Amino acid sequence: MSFKVSNALKTVRGRRGVDPALREYENRFGAAEDDARARDAIDGKRLHDIYYDLVTDFYEYGWGRSFHFAPRVPGESFKASLARHERNLADALDLRPGMVAADFGCGVGGPMLEIAQHSGAKIIGINSNGYQIEHARTFAEQAGLAHLTEFLHCDFLYVDAPDNSFDAAYDVEAMCHAPDKVSVYAEVFRVLKPGSRFAGYEYIMTDRYNPDDQHHVRVKEDIQLSGALLVIDCPETIDEALRTVGFEVLETRDLAVQSGPSVPWYQPLDGSGISFASFRSSRVGRVITTATLRAMEGLRLAPKGTVRVSETLNLCADAMIEAGRMGIFSPMYFVHARKPG
Repeated sequence: MSFKVSNALKTVRGRRGVDPALREYENRFGAAEDDARARDAIDGKRLHDIYYDLVTDFYEYGWGRSFHFAPRVPGESFKASLARHERNLADALDLRPGMVAADFGCGVGGPMLEIAQHSGAKIIGINSNGYQIEHARTFAEQAGLAHLTEFLHCDFLYVDAPDNSFDAAYDVEAMCHAPDKVSVYAEVFRVLKPGSRFAGYEYIMTDRYNPDDQHHVRVKEDIQLSGALLVIDCPETIDEALRTVGFEVLETRDLAVQSGPSVPWYQPLDGSGISFASFRSSRVGRVITTATLRAMEGLRLAPKGTVRVSETLNLCADAMIEAGRMGIFSPMYFVHARKPG
């Protein structure tokens, strides 16, 4: 693993250097004292491009090709829960052969490949990060699904597609990278055909979050800084944004709130893991990875800054665990809306 990540990061070093890139990222984000100033001061596209150049290989190693969480029932594997979560979007949108759907913020293509295979619909992945698109194309070819996938290398706030282009659209924990929900939902609305639907999973601060509680605020800020998140909205803001741009809201609910037996969404970050893959994302696995990279960096087998990238992701993981335990944050606020027509 360590060789894979360090070799991948050498590509970043060749472009601008891991350590300088991480310092640029931290300076752009850390200079802001609050969310409002952050949104005004930061070039979001540049910020996210730097961030995902640095962290994509860590994500693939520790998490797989689907960079998201999922509700899970006892006895269900982590991988199976992710796939089920993705297929739920396809089913909610009634995707089927002949339809063309847009994946806003497709990452390296894990969800879109599962959805394409499950539904038979063609999926257009939208991503501003070229490094991730390279990976996604390769994975699509390896899966034999290149005929059902295409990619648009552009900012999802300015999609390179005409009005009324898609039969459906979705996102999987991607809209959290938008500076505000109205802007990105307006773009979704623009490219959808009249009568078509949008569904997604959004990050939210729940009604348990108290902005006057300094511990709550610190945990939220750690998630934002280490996750390249300009803002984390409350459910009411998301619902209102959908309506503001013209959507008819069909359903919204927090899937982290389960009625029956369930495994907490943050467990893969917290538990010891029962398989090699799940162990890598756990606390112990993350500690071992960072220690190994520290040794490699000391021996100059890994680029300078590699350890700090790993530590940044560990900060995000630990903050998400804490936020999950307190119930102040959820990564799976389900939204389902229709464009009238």
